[in-house]
Amino acid sequence: MSSDFTVAKRYAKALFDLAQEQGIVTQVEEDLSAIVSIIKQNAELNQLLLHPNIDGTAKTNMLKQLFEGKVAEIVLGTIVLLVSRGREEMLPYVLTDYVQIASEAMKQATAFVSSPFELTDMEKLAIAEHFGQLTGKTIRVHTTIDKSLLGGIQVRIGDRLYDGSLSSKLQRLEKTLNASQAL
Repeated sequence: MSSDFTVAKRYAKALFDLAQEQGIVTQVEEDLSAIVSIIKQNAELNQLLLHPNIDGTAKTNMLKQLFEGKVAEIVLGTIVLLVSRGREEMLPYVLTDYVQIASEAMKQATAFVSSPFELTDMEKLAIAEHFGQLTGKTIRVHTTIDKSLLGGIQVRIGDRLYDGSLSSKLQRLEKTLNASQAL
């Protein structure tokens, strides 16, 4: 399976190189993301693409009918290439790798923010600015609501977690009090 991830990364890198040459890096990311989302949301389409007994030519013709003229040619070409080589299951991994490669090249990062309530646009902007200064990158903020947090937020950028939640602060306070009582 690790070789599949390596192959997906190669496709993503090749797609990024082409997108960069054509100056459409963001458009390619949006198109690829939209296609992956459509396939995930449409169970029948997903089953057709992954069905081993359906000919690759039939699959590519169907994809061309659905997406030709609606997405960048290089995106459709990459998907058709994956399908023709029997690697259609790699499409979500190609998207993930493409986003990572594009983000690194454009000095961008994605912050996954968890909070107990919906954040306002101003709060999201403040988070993006604060963590942009910390990382030296342009930050894109994706939020999720986590009712288990009492207050505050948790921010994950890459493999780093910035935990400013009230529950973690209470846990640290408890550890400090327990440690001071042990002395």
